[in-house]
Amino acid sequence: MNRLATFVAYALFATASVASAQTWPAKPVRVVVPYPAGGGVDFVARTVSQRLADVCKQPFVIENRAGASGSIGADVVAKSAPDGYTFLVASPAEVLVGPISGQKVHYDPERDLMPVTLIGETPLVIAANPLFPAKTIQDLIDFAKSQPGKLSYATPGSGSTMHFAGESLNAIAGISMTHVPYRGAAPAVTDVLGGQVPVGIVGMPPTVQYAKSGKLRILAVTSAKRSPTMREVPAMAELPGFAGYRFTNWMGVYVPAKTPQAVVGRLAAQIAEIVREPATRDKLLSVGVEPVSGTPGEFTDFLKAERQTYEKVAKERGIRADE
Repeated sequence: MNRLATFVAYALFATASVASAQTWPAKPVRVVVPYPAGGGVDFVARTVSQRLADVCKQPFVIENRAGASGSIGADVVAKSAPDGYTFLVASPAEVLVGPISGQKVHYDPERDLMPVTLIGETPLVIAANPLFPAKTIQDLIDFAKSQPGKLSYATPGSGSTMHFAGESLNAIAGISMTHVPYRGAAPAVTDVLGGQVPVGIVGMPPTVQYAKSGKLRILAVTSAKRSPTMREVPAMAELPGFAGYRFTNWMGVYVPAKTPQAVVGRLAAQIAEIVREPATRDKLLSVGVEPVSGTPGEFTDFLKAERQTYEKVAKERGIRADE
């Protein structure tokens, strides 16, 4: 009798979940962006949310909850009802890199949040002031080896994706560039432009205009292949000894844990369709974001590989986030 009751309860739950997915969304959906309006993650979130609203015939309302390297917004979603009506457009910082490097957060990304799908990713760039003598990554490595400990590189902060990329470069090349952390990409780029720091490792979007005007020299991108936005710039993975070197900023969707799988699957499928639309792809590519999309399972596998990379570098290089 107990087994029968359990089976009936499970069947009713499964039926209700399918029905919920079929009617989702039946009301406005809250889209939490853990960064200020106007940034790269916000741009991606608004681009996709606008099309979701068109397709689903319901408002997808952006809510910018910035602060603490994205963890405030992630915490909001982690503590929201798991009903499919709140989701997070995340970057690596708040769901992967920050916690690995010791950032104090009030949620467990793996326990409290559920991956839905990637939207896209953009490489980091290794950029130099034009007066710095290096014109290639090999030039930079040779310069660093000739003057150990004297070359420095700027990033948006300790424990950032860019910090990991820089320390991995140090390890593979056998050099010792000094890390100079800033409070964000804008001041880091400003000081590279001004020559206070000769080299910077930052996201691509803030550098595109300066690269085009000749105010910055882009030595390499950190993705596995060249970026469609800067096809003339080599990828680090092309260089001898750097096969497998890959650090990107990506944008992915998460929902609160225990959100019905049927709803998660439908949300992932809708976003995948939108990202494949030529108009959406062109809009994302215009800011250096290469569209990706995929299933929840594919996103989960992607995150496992990312975690292994970052945990290895954090352990070997002793990377810690700003306190």
